[in-house]
Amino acid sequence: MAATVVTRFAPSPTGQLHLGHAHSALLGWRLARETGGRFLLRIEDIDPVRCRAGFIGGIEEDLAWLGLDWDGPVRRQSSHLDEYRAVLDRLADAGLLYPCFCTRAEIAREIAAIGHAPHGPDGPLYPGTCRHLTPAARAGRLASGAPYALRLDMAAALRRLKGPLSFLECGEGRRRCDPARFGDVVLARKDIPASYHLCVTHDDALQGVSLVTRGEDLRPATDLHRLLQALLGWPAPRYRHHPLLLGADGRRLSKRDGAPTLTALRQAGHSPAEVRAMALAGQPQLRP
Repeated sequence: MAATVVTRFAPSPTGQLHLGHAHSALLGWRLARETGGRFLLRIEDIDPVRCRAGFIGGIEEDLAWLGLDWDGPVRRQSSHLDEYRAVLDRLADAGLLYPCFCTRAEIAREIAAIGHAPHGPDGPLYPGTCRHLTPAARAGRLASGAPYALRLDMAAALRRLKGPLSFLECGEGRRRCDPARFGDVVLARKDIPASYHLCVTHDDALQGVSLVTRGEDLRPATDLHRLLQALLGWPAPRYRHHPLLLGADGRRLSKRDGAPTLTALRQAGHSPAEVRAMALAGQPQLRP
């Protein structure tokens, strides 16, 4: 008998849901319902610039129209900033965070001057400028009110580990992690009080998520998420990274590129069954 799972769908309210979202939500929902498990809906609305509260009702309406239901209340990350702040304080107290006062332009200039900066999944790695500030210089910058981001001291974090990290990818087995390739990643900044990486690992642990279903594009982030889980004593869920749904042009469906929205498909007369079939076209039978 398949194991009971707790999984979740966690969109950001930066626009309407499209077929790619339906694809991901349906996979997680089916896995939960086939095992008598739980399917959670979480709204990742930490970014105050890109996220819009007005899209949240549309997300819930689209999912319900598709025939998806979820268990328990919807968790909105913007309502839990104090929880993420407490996690940041734990990391800071452990000596694993440092303030970075560099602007994006300053970082770009320093990387250009180096000429051979290593790259990670998100681009060139931060060269560690502010990690090398003296305590007096750091205190002075803080006292002056200079804006800053909070970065994870990757070298210090890796020294805390008791052994190599890995995660269990369903259908593939255990995969070795290499969080160092992210460098001193930002975990909070002035405009976004906590990063996606910190919030998602916190919420998965808090909500008891045992199986994370998400797109293949987020597989590299799992290395960093496993590091945060290890540092904070959180359990490690299993992962299933599914292929991305592609358009007729071979490109991944995205809001930015005008992927067909579920609302538009509904208004065009498509039934929920037809849209589910579009979203799951070509997908193999899933097992947790």
